[in-house]
Amino acid sequence: APVHSAVYVWVTWTWAKMPGSQYERNGKLSKDVSLEDKANVLDDQDGHLLYREGDVLQGRYKIVRTLGEGTFGKVVQCEDLTSNGKKVALKIIKNIEKYREAAKLEINVLETIMEKDPNGDSLCVRMYDWFDYHGHICISFDVLGLSVFDFLKDNNYSPYLMPQVRHISWQLCKSVKFLHENLLTHTDLKPENILFVNSESEVVQLARKARKDFRRVKNASVRLIDFGSATFDHEHHSTIVSTRHYRSPEVILELGWSQPCDVWSIGCIMFELYTGFTLFQTHDNREHLAMMERILGGIPYRMAKKSKCGYFWHGRLEWDHHSTAGQYVRENCKPLFRYMRGDNEDHRHLFDLISQMLEYDPQYRITMPDVMKHPYFDKLTPEERGDDPAKKRGSP
Repeated sequence: APVHSAVYVWVTWTWAKMPGSQYERNGKLSKDVSLEDKANVLDDQDGHLLYREGDVLQGRYKIVRTLGEGTFGKVVQCEDLTSNGKKVALKIIKNIEKYREAAKLEINVLETIMEKDPNGDSLCVRMYDWFDYHGHICISFDVLGLSVFDFLKDNNYSPYLMPQVRHISWQLCKSVKFLHENLLTHTDLKPENILFVNSESEVVQLARKARKDFRRVKNASVRLIDFGSATFDHEHHSTIVSTRHYRSPEVILELGWSQPCDVWSIGCIMFELYTGFTLFQTHDNREHLAMMERILGGIPYRMAKKSKCGYFWHGRLEWDHHSTAGQYVRENCKPLFRYMRGDNEDHRHLFDLISQMLEYDPQYRITMPDVMKHPYFDKLTPEERGDDPAKKRGSP
């Protein structure tokens, strides 16, 4: 199951006091406590750095609180003592070789982003600094708000309003277009990896009989995060990429992938922002393909024949429509355009764009430059497009 986070990643953290440790003897472990002596730097059994609030790393980052945890390590909020106590999020990677190597690959991508986009116009999260702290790779970023997924969840999965769907989608497309122009594929686009700059919200009364309050985020400015799986064109491409619900058909069928797999993921994300629920709610490849056929029509014969995964017989998906799984797909999926909640221009344009993003064949799938020209985005204000210099600086 994916880890859902409030800033860069989430989940609670509990401190376990260790008898006889440097922490117990000196109260805390910071640069003042001889960090050159590695015996003073303690890890837990999973490879996480042990720390307390108030500890100072690298003589610069004073830990304020834990923001979250993931398989890679933890994220803490710090004060940067060299910048008048500026708040930063510090991602502390586990002291385990495979996570260290993955972090170095992410840093390589983040450095490329900084080089190609020094002003932050791409709306990709910006790395300020990184260092190796006794085997723990640490990366500092801006402190951000909730992810668009967590805000949706906390809002009882009430979908975003159309203007916010449009604004969030535009910003995501802008970030991904920038990556593609620089020969990168993100490969893990999902609502959890899109964070609000500031997730403060207000209660909106949509209907008198509404059973629960609906919250609207005050500012829909977002940043794209998590470049740990981002892949340059010249690098090795893993066979399977993307989180299940946002995985493109060419990845499932093991036909090879490139930038178009990101476009598919964005189509799934835009659908989820609009409806409040996941388009392909499954954990099985064959069922996933059956859902695609129910929603989007038959998978192209050429793709079916080319795949060596064993899901097809003479170019047709082997699927029992009368099984329990078949009944589930039949009852929970319907043709894409039947999910429209209205029939005005906004809804028609949105679903036209999503349908082009969910084109089966990646060579015919809409590209990011054409996505940005789609009439769905015509109603954006100059400020929402990022034409306003103040917004380009990323002010909350």
